Amino acid sequence: MLLSITTTAVPATDLGYLLHKNPGRVHGFDLSFGHATVFYPEASPDRCTVCLLLEVDPIGLVRRKSGPAGDGGMLTQYVNDRPYVASSFLSVAISEVFGTALGGRSKDRPELAAQSLPFEVRIAVLPSRAGERLIRDLFEPLGYAVTTERLALDPKFPEWGPSRYYSVLLTGNQRLQDLLSHINVLIPVLDDEKHYWVGDDEVDKLLRRGGDWLPVHPAKEQIARRYLKHRKSLALEAIERLATDADAEDEPATPAPKAPGREEALESKISLNAQRISQVADAVRAAGAKSVVDLGCGEGKLLRELVKQRHLERIVGMDVSIRSLETAHERLRLEQLSPTFRDRIQLIHGSLMYRDRRLQGFDLATVIEVIEHLDAARLRAFERVLFEQARPSTVLVTTPNAEYNVRFESLPAGQFRHPDHRFEWTRAEFEAWSTGIAARFGYAVRFDGVGLADAALGAPSQMATFDIR
Repeated sequence: MLLSITTTAVPATDLGYLLHKNPGRVHGFDLSFGHATVFYPEASPDRCTVCLLLEVDPIGLVRRKSGPAGDGGMLTQYVNDRPYVASSFLSVAISEVFGTALGGRSKDRPELAAQSLPFEVRIAVLPSRAGERLIRDLFEPLGYAVTTERLALDPKFPEWGPSRYYSVLLTGNQRLQDLLSHINVLIPVLDDEKHYWVGDDEVDKLLRRGGDWLPVHPAKEQIARRYLKHRKSLALEAIERLATDADAEDEPATPAPKAPGREEALESKISLNAQRISQVADAVRAAGAKSVVDLGCGEGKLLRELVKQRHLERIVGMDVSIRSLETAHERLRLEQLSPTFRDRIQLIHGSLMYRDRRLQGFDLATVIEVIEHLDAARLRAFERVLFEQARPSTVLVTTPNAEYNVRFESLPAGQFRHPDHRFEWTRAEFEAWSTGIAARFGYAVRFDGVGLADAALGAPSQMATFDIR
């Protein structure tokens, strides 16, 4: 099978730097299923083409019992389209041979790796049982102009009609990293088959390879199903997590970065955040929980306190923001922790809007200053995800007390503490919501204030503790 990539960005031979493959040489790679060769049929300042030629050994695959499906000894195990047609073999070869470029790294031309360049991609033989329309539906939303030629089943016998194979040309401006990830993911989708077992780790690989483009792709659900070989449970997990990523900007599951002069500045005068973290950590300790998940963990301030509690055997922080998780990773200094401490804590990417089996089985869940960032529809979805589906034994929820806002002299009347807040509840409103949750989902609830309380207005923040009946 053959893949060729051409650029006309001057100097075009910089493609060799991006791929870490010298245009003046032929490069060979032994793979578990055959041999890959990288060569440049043209390399001038104005135009440079790199080719990846993959030779699959079908006899060797059968001997290793990893070949195409079929009855033992049948001819189709040895005579099939795998050596000629773009498939998951080509995706694996791209990962093995162009792994550095696929990761967006270029030691000698880092600025070039971040640029969109003009590319032409030719895939000599690409399968699509669903026809040309599927090829276009997959690649055109990514910004490619798509040209296809349907190949005859056998030119010598035109009466046999056309095959399910196409010669495809993709043209467009892309970062090389994105281009390679598009091909890496979408070729197995079109082939609708994989040469290896698809397990749970394939979901993570799909989301990693999909990067920023897959969550917003209009065919993301079809991509997930086909990439995961129609394994229903895996496809469902991938689709839910993709929906989370697509909605991340519109439905922050945790507070957005604090705007100067607003919530952080207001509350810092009374050290409310420190009091809140301390009070929640004390409540976790008092509950006697051994496993805790912090939903909307943000930058890991609460996690940093929880990891000090040696009785906790498992601590998980989940957030919709990758950037916040990266900050939490640094704040927790996970790489510097001893194995005993490091094995107790995990950071995961996800949203509160979708059922997530990773949230099940915890003794206690914390939701700290999160619900006020959710509009009514998303709040209802969150309620079911947490209290009905995840169903921890204890849930701690904190939210601002709107009555106390008049004590913040710099906060204009009628405004919220943070511009991203969808609401701020009075004590009565929070208690009404919490009591309703407890009744619907079988919990008992009690209330506490967070911070120094005013006799008339109550505490600056409020906390509900839900215990399962």
